[in-house]
Amino acid sequence: MTATRPEAPAAKDYATDQEVRWCPGCGDYAILKAVQKTLAELGAPREKTVFVSGIGCSSRFPYYMATYGFHTIHGRAPAIATGVKLANPELDVWMVTGDGDGLSIGGNHMLHVLRRNVNLQILLFNNEIYGLTKGQASPTSRRGTRTPSTPGGSIDQPLNPSVFALGAGAHFVGRAIDTGQASLVNTLKRARAHHGAAFIEIFQNCLVFNDDVFVNFTARETAADTQLHVEHGQPLRFGKDRQRGLQLVPGKLALKSVVIGQDGVTEADILLHDQTNRALATLLASLAPPRFPVVLGVLYDDPVSSYEDDLHAEIASERASRSGGLAAAIEKGSTWTVE
Repeated sequence: MTATRPEAPAAKDYATDQEVRWCPGCGDYAILKAVQKTLAELGAPREKTVFVSGIGCSSRFPYYMATYGFHTIHGRAPAIATGVKLANPELDVWMVTGDGDGLSIGGNHMLHVLRRNVNLQILLFNNEIYGLTKGQASPTSRRGTRTPSTPGGSIDQPLNPSVFALGAGAHFVGRAIDTGQASLVNTLKRARAHHGAAFIEIFQNCLVFNDDVFVNFTARETAADTQLHVEHGQPLRFGKDRQRGLQLVPGKLALKSVVIGQDGVTEADILLHDQTNRALATLLASLAPPRFPVVLGVLYDDPVSSYEDDLHAEIASERASRSGGLAAAIEKGSTWTVE
């Protein structure tokens, strides 16, 4: 009798028998396929994988993954996901949210899961609109966006999710586009390999309420000039002929777009990407067309110990230091004598 190796899982092995109920053409379909492909290529055990979501179109995600999952309440997915991870650190926990669920009612929870550095993969679908509740302006909607809740055009300054995550103390921040499968899968793999809170902003098209909002950098015919895919240690170059790049403005904490061969600019003058530099990551996350490309890939990756590691180490230390039972614990420390 010969032993046979188990077959490697396929993307379909992570799909459920549930009908996927998103609008035809929604970017969420592409993200779902990318996540299933990522888990298959990593050979992720389904019985140790958990998806946690809040409320919104993106939050239907757990129904379509053949893993464990929790469809929770509006904005509170970070709290539930934190509880799952603390209860069983061996689980691979993914949190799925949208720009409304994660940054409006859930903004405070998002801030704390990032600053605590809980070991989760956080997928934030950013379509700059509330999709499930029929197209109201969200925290990421641009000024002037006309919606049922902003009929005269939004006057709010939009929130930049990646800049928010960096400001909250995230130690991993990545970006991808829903239909950019190769880049999205690679970023998801990098996020899972990171130990700690990994935040991935995914630009996702809502063709019903905010169609083509990202067309200024997702259109195929102009993508080479409007997207910059970063790689650690490599020059920040882009363009069809790779002759464009980014430089630091002398004497300022700012970037400028230059063309190699013009004004004395050479390849050696192009800034190199340093994924451990938070200030650089923040500058890159702030860039937008038409003056600059949108930066995609891993903007920041600088791991430190995770929250659950520190918490369980503290618990173990406390248990080891205890002796004498309950009475000793009560009498430990300062005491007062009352006469």
